[in-house]
Amino acid sequence: MSVSETPTTYSGARKGEDKSFEGVWDTPKGIHVLSSVSHRVVGRRFIYTGFVFFLIAGVLALLVRTQLIVPGNTFLDLETYNQVFTMHGTLMMFLFAIPILEGFAVYLIPLMLGARDLIFPRLGQFGYYCYLFGGIIVLSSFVFDAAPDGGWFMYVPLSTKAHTPGLSADFWLIGITFAEIASVTAAVELITAILTARAPGMSLTKMPIFAWYILITAFMIAIGFPPLIIGSILLEAERLLGLPFFDPMLGGDPLLWQHLFWLFGHPEVYIIFLPAAGMVATMLPTFVGKPLFGYGFAVAAVVSMGFISFGLWAHHMFATGLPILSLSLFSAASTMVAVPTAIQVFCFIATLASGRPKLTTPMLFILGFLSIFVLGGLTGVMLASVPFNWQAHDSYFVVAHLHYVLIGGMVFPLIGAFYYWAPHFTGRMMSERLGRWVFGLMFVGFNTTFLLMHITGLRGMPRRVATYAEGLGWDRLNMLSSIGSYILAAGIALFVFDFFRSRRHGPPAPRNPWGAGTLEWLYPPVAPGFNFHAIPPVESREPLWDQPHLLETEAHKVEGVMHGIRDGRRETVGCDPVSGKPLYILRLPHPTWLPMIAAAGLALLFGATLASAYWLCAVGAVIALVAFTLWGWEPSDSGVTRDAGMGHELPVNVVDRRSHMHVALVGTMLVLMALFASLIFGLLYLWNIRPEAAETLTRPALLPAAVAVVLGLAVALFGQLTRRAAVRDRFAGATVLSLLTVLTSLLAVAALGLSLMPIDPWASALGATLWAIGGFVAFNLAVLTYWGLFNAARRLTRRIGPGQSMPDFNLATFAKGCGLMVAVAGAFFIAGAVGGVG
Repeated sequence: MSVSETPTTYSGARKGEDKSFEGVWDTPKGIHVLSSVSHRVVGRRFIYTGFVFFLIAGVLALLVRTQLIVPGNTFLDLETYNQVFTMHGTLMMFLFAIPILEGFAVYLIPLMLGARDLIFPRLGQFGYYCYLFGGIIVLSSFVFDAAPDGGWFMYVPLSTKAHTPGLSADFWLIGITFAEIASVTAAVELITAILTARAPGMSLTKMPIFAWYILITAFMIAIGFPPLIIGSILLEAERLLGLPFFDPMLGGDPLLWQHLFWLFGHPEVYIIFLPAAGMVATMLPTFVGKPLFGYGFAVAAVVSMGFISFGLWAHHMFATGLPILSLSLFSAASTMVAVPTAIQVFCFIATLASGRPKLTTPMLFILGFLSIFVLGGLTGVMLASVPFNWQAHDSYFVVAHLHYVLIGGMVFPLIGAFYYWAPHFTGRMMSERLGRWVFGLMFVGFNTTFLLMHITGLRGMPRRVATYAEGLGWDRLNMLSSIGSYILAAGIALFVFDFFRSRRHGPPAPRNPWGAGTLEWLYPPVAPGFNFHAIPPVESREPLWDQPHLLETEAHKVEGVMHGIRDGRRETVGCDPVSGKPLYILRLPHPTWLPMIAAAGLALLFGATLASAYWLCAVGAVIALVAFTLWGWEPSDSGVTRDAGMGHELPVNVVDRRSHMHVALVGTMLVLMALFASLIFGLLYLWNIRPEAAETLTRPALLPAAVAVVLGLAVALFGQLTRRAAVRDRFAGATVLSLLTVLTSLLAVAALGLSLMPIDPWASALGATLWAIGGFVAFNLAVLTYWGLFNAARRLTRRIGPGQSMPDFNLATFAKGCGLMVAVAGAFFIAGAVGGVG
């Protein structure tokens, strides 16, 4: 269908049922829109907020380039320059790149998969407000004249209290850690949605390629973000409480921060790249008119990249004095990751060769992405070589490489995606003529800015310098780079103008304006508050191409499962994670303020920490806890079976390991285990680097540590027995076993505490790390205790009844994970008590 065809809008033609259906899914009006949990609303909020942070970061980048336009410039003083480049990198890496891509995923994934919403809409709303409040905390550092100035990587010891005595580093650590909650919650939500909420017939092999990219990215976020979260908490604890995690005088090591940071930081490059590449893989077939070449190879490459990316974090640490063997292994891994990257690029090129591409504005940005990203990849292979890396380390060559990979690999596809999916946001098409100007300005400006930086770096210009002397061969290069940055900024400004202009004056978008094959274009761009009146069965990866009747029929008349509503509730269909076969009816929540209140309570907790107002921290924690409690305080919906249409008799919220609730809990446990593993990594690293400190460490108490191991295994055992009772619907037995689990977990907390009592956490880094491990495990056991008592209270008030044992099923799974953590922590305490942590 061409762009010029007449637009179609949803009319709600069927009387009675459609009006009721549309009313149930309607977006709240006025100020109540802040309570909306719709993935469309939340996704747009992520996208727009992320773009605002991008614009702010862009202005800061222009300030940097203005300062460097001529030698000896005094446009910015040294302190301001350090703050500007630090905040530029921070906003770009933490508050723009990943959140805006997650916003596109939150918006598009349910539409592409045939779901009426994400399956945890309240979690999405909560994540957005955590992101917003965290970003506000970071930006408010400007207001308090305490902007961070230690670089977006916040290296130790520069960021310790001794060298950064004010609150600038605290703003960074607290704000970024809070904002990262959004990324982690979105990852769990997207993993669960992709695996358990797809249209009938949409097996894993029939999923849109974008869903594969987002699925692997979400798993990478769940594993990759915890090391930075742990590192940030440890560094803030050192600054706030004086615990010596990174103090070499007390057995700590500054490089521990770099290891934890880059355990997150290098996978983050691919976390940013993969969703953008998924956009390219989705848009490219549309303009070629052919399916993506090598779908299976592309999926295998994405999975491989996800695994390999966690094995090359020290790629950024070649100049820190690592052993030669380590350098060789990380160099090989850094080179190896080029293979799955190249496979994806070859799939894109082969798709281009299979047809005659239409040179639309999104297609131009795709071509720009391919050329720029390939060049960035080539310099990445160069930097993977240790001898060359030593020469180019911390020079402008690395700055050029970084921007070629991240801007070429992410921003160009992102702008193309805005032009492609703009009808979803505005109901109108953006200008092709202006779009070509946007691409031209951005492409020329980008290459003028960053291509020359390769030469500047090879001529010896170091990163993060505020000025330089004349006669070093950098003058003209820097001037041309700065001019290029202004051209690039002009392209971005023209794009912003075009986007807002098109909201009123752009041509109305027809149904499926680009002639795409994926389900997000089934409904007209001016869509109702819901996604699908009925969820159509899917027979291929491009259903709108291979099932033409879907577009030949009016959207609200398309046949499928879950037609209309029952009981005035929002619902979608839950499926088998592998085959896509419908398994159950999945109940969804209505608009609510509770996630926003919970996020506000946490914001108060984090913000009050900056002001050392600890009573306000307690108030914030109570507000968040009450909001979370009310969030979960609702009747269970399982135990009912209904006719879902097209021959499917489905239960409501089935009790099964394939349930969305259980898959989400497994995803959450993955995050918790990654956090726990990061602490264990820190302990083993310090013991290996500072063995002399381990010799002088006061030993943990042996007997309580041994008791903790036994109690941890008992918690896991009671969890397994509770799970069996829940599966067999033994209501009374599950209740008793869950309470036994709670009691045992409390005893385990006491045993861990007694084991650590002889150790002074302020005396050594190893002792502080042992206490951090014990504190983390105790926190999880406290959650387990609260959860068990919470379930018991719901039973007493009959909000959980016989046949509704999913809460016990999930509690049992969480208990098994907590028991494992207790046993592992206790084993390390025993090792320390017997004769050394290692």
